[in-house]
Amino acid sequence: MRRLLIGLTATTVLVTASACGSSDSGSSDKGSSSGGVTTVKVGLIPIVDVAPLYLGQAKGIFEKHGLKLDVTTAQSGAAIVPGVVSGQFQFGFSNVTSLMIAQTSNVPVQAVANAIASTGVQGKDFGAVTVKKDSAIKTAKDLEGRTVANNALKNINETAVRASVSKAGGDPDKVKFVEMAFDQMPAALDSGQVDAAMVVEPALATVKSQGGREIASPFLDVAPNLTIAMYFTSTQYQQQNPELVKKFQEATAESLAYADSHPDEARDIVTTYTKIPAAVLGDVVLPKWPAEPNRASIEALAKLGEQDGLFKSSPDLDKLLP
Repeated sequence: MRRLLIGLTATTVLVTASACGSSDSGSSDKGSSSGGVTTVKVGLIPIVDVAPLYLGQAKGIFEKHGLKLDVTTAQSGAAIVPGVVSGQFQFGFSNVTSLMIAQTSNVPVQAVANAIASTGVQGKDFGAVTVKKDSAIKTAKDLEGRTVANNALKNINETAVRASVSKAGGDPDKVKFVEMAFDQMPAALDSGQVDAAMVVEPALATVKSQGGREIASPFLDVAPNLTIAMYFTSTQYQQQNPELVKKFQEATAESLAYADSHPDEARDIVTTYTKIPAAVLGDVVLPKWPAEPNRASIEALAKLGEQDGLFKSSPDLDKLLP
């Protein structure tokens, strides 16, 4: 666990160094206000999951609630956690495993709004384990002895892939996981740098456009309709700025509902913050954006995370979840 905390500290430095969008290297806890609108810094991953926030900003939903989002992107939720805790961001997007790892390591985080869930449809989810068209790998069991790309090691995607391997009758301890950004996975898979890749949209659509195949839907192997990620803040920021947190919660909920009912607009907004080719856009599988997290699915994920040795202690979901 000391390695985890050291990693979180190192990542804070990396995230801070890569932050963009403001010439002010400092960050006020209360953000900056102008004309009744408060600017809050948000850490996001450039994937389809966060489309509702970009869409909500474009449609004036956040402005209606008195907020403006200043977005910085990172490779993973694990990278965003230290940025929020250090005050680099007021809010962040992270998978729930990263939040549980943080909480059980005494990192002061608090989930404040739902983000995404699996589609719940095998073979038609927004995340999948993929291989090249001519790969000898046919099922998750065949991943034994193979190299699988994940955006973050010892985290939700690794747990999900391990669940798929176990379900297929394989030994997940025989799989080699390597860390890689989602947008780098299609090329790495195509070139043979890795044998398989756990990708999410829009990288999944790119892999398919290259002739790649899906061999498993790992999120479904964890739990039906799995809650995968949430938006969060630090416990300190929540305590000091309850009204701003409430505004963010309300604006996010409205943005989730809008994205869920306007899928074409959600797809279109993805092109503004990712490298997805326009020709591939129509093949992007959108996740579900429900208003509330699925508690039972998070409990199942927590149990698997404990089996994988990710937590220092059992996560306290009553304290972590909104």
